[in-house]
Amino acid sequence: MNVDIHKSWKPYLEPEFEKPYFKDLVNFVKTEYKTTKCFPPGNQIFNAFNQCHFNDVKVVIIGQDPYHDDNQANGLCFSVNDGIKHPPSLINIFKEIEIDLGIPYPESGNLLRWANQGVLLLNATLTVRAHQAGSHQKKGWELFTDEVIKTISNNKNQVVFLLWGGYAKQKSKLINPKKHHILSSGHPSPLSANRGYWFGNRHFSKTNFLLEQAFLPQILW
Repeated sequence: MNVDIHKSWKPYLEPEFEKPYFKDLVNFVKTEYKTTKCFPPGNQIFNAFNQCHFNDVKVVIIGQDPYHDDNQANGLCFSVNDGIKHPPSLINIFKEIEIDLGIPYPESGNLLRWANQGVLLLNATLTVRAHQAGSHQKKGWELFTDEVIKTISNNKNQVVFLLWGGYAKQKSKLINPKKHHILSSGHPSPLSANRGYWFGNRHFSKTNFLLEQAFLPQILW
């Protein structure tokens, strides 16, 4: 695994690359990718950082794991490649945007268009074995991505953090609420959404309102 990360992040994250846990993580990931099928493709592991540069971060969405079926994961949480069937959580995200903003349901589930506008689509774990959800958890990725969240909290202002579901909500302790905005709701997965914990959260219009208040460009969701 090459730590192929955009130069804008390096002043903040390079100290992590030298820590023993990260070196162990790199060795683990390299071995996994050599010996078994893993996602996303090796050159897209750090895609979230390469498509959304540090200076541009306005919104952070936190996922847990990459998608683990063929051709889905592209290094951006909740996102799938063009032409790939939308997973259930992504369907519910797009449905909420439809309800909230009146935007037609999109054909592509590729959220690259969000990343390029300053939305960091961050999975807590950046890799996974094919067809084995959670298989790369607790190997060091969470230490790294927690540091990413703290770095954004400490070095930026007025970022909107969208915490969906119990796992993401635990990350609120890493964020300074005096400097940033935290919007929490249930997860967009069918289990949570069908119980009434997702639909109607209006996180997309609320995010744009907060960005407008901070004199920042709104996101074209």
